[in-house]
Amino acid sequence: MQLLVFLLAYPFLWIISILPFRLFYLFSDFVFILVYHLIGYRKKVVYDNLKLVFPYKKEKELRLIEKRFYRHMCDMFLEMVKTLNMTKGELKRRYRVINIEVLQKILEQKSVLILCSHYANWEWNVSINNYVEANGYAVYQKIGNRYFDKMIRNIRAKWNTELITQEDTVKTVVRNEQNGIIGGYGMVSDQSPQAHRAQYWTEFMGVKVPIFNGAESLARKLDLAVVFLKVSKVKRGYFKAEIIPITTSGKETEKNEITDQFLRLTEAQIKERPEHYLWTHKRWKHKDVVPEKFSDN
Repeated sequence: MQLLVFLLAYPFLWIISILPFRLFYLFSDFVFILVYHLIGYRKKVVYDNLKLVFPYKKEKELRLIEKRFYRHMCDMFLEMVKTLNMTKGELKRRYRVINIEVLQKILEQKSVLILCSHYANWEWNVSINNYVEANGYAVYQKIGNRYFDKMIRNIRAKWNTELITQEDTVKTVVRNEQNGIIGGYGMVSDQSPQAHRAQYWTEFMGVKVPIFNGAESLARKLDLAVVFLKVSKVKRGYFKAEIIPITTSGKETEKNEITDQFLRLTEAQIKERPEHYLWTHKRWKHKDVVPEKFSDN
């Protein structure tokens, strides 16, 4: 069944990927009409999230952000498909890192965790390894369909980036450090962990939620450097990325310091252009079950 689904879907995805950009974004406009106006995919989740974190904004403004978000979301997911047939040169032209020398300088000395959020186009972040001389890794969640999973791996291999699953991240980093292999590890770090497993709860966009702090634990244990990758949408189909250092020595940081800095940088990014964040995720779903030991923190 997995193979059948893949064989039916792949030709359609391939055709989308070879469309000239003008036609490609016209198709995205059509998808937006389907997703937003006809299907209404997760519209309640999106609006409830926006209303929760922006209680001071009026409904008209929230609805405008909502609509702009859906346009961006359709573009972003189709841009992921577009990478099937994009060249390195084309992607470099559309995804530009404005201060790559900051990352390169760190990588000359030690391994670094590159943290980002579900903002702008995080799928194209894997191409950052085209700009630096280092072993590049991207942490991802394995796809259930093994044929699509292989397709995603092949796409990202074009950008000299090796995918590692969340489960394999720690042992991969530890093994590389033991063997003296310097690497850059890209991680999308704003997911919502299971409430009962969370070791840290704090405010994110004004709401107390469970927070993943695995990246911080890794950085402090192995003395890794940590940077925040701030990606901004310049215009449709064009992005710029900025490397913002958080620390060059994980072991020198206080507990939760790295995590808190990441959250504050993510919040600032969201407030700047909220329509480019992934509002369809139920990021604040555990807000009403804060454990007592975290409730006053």
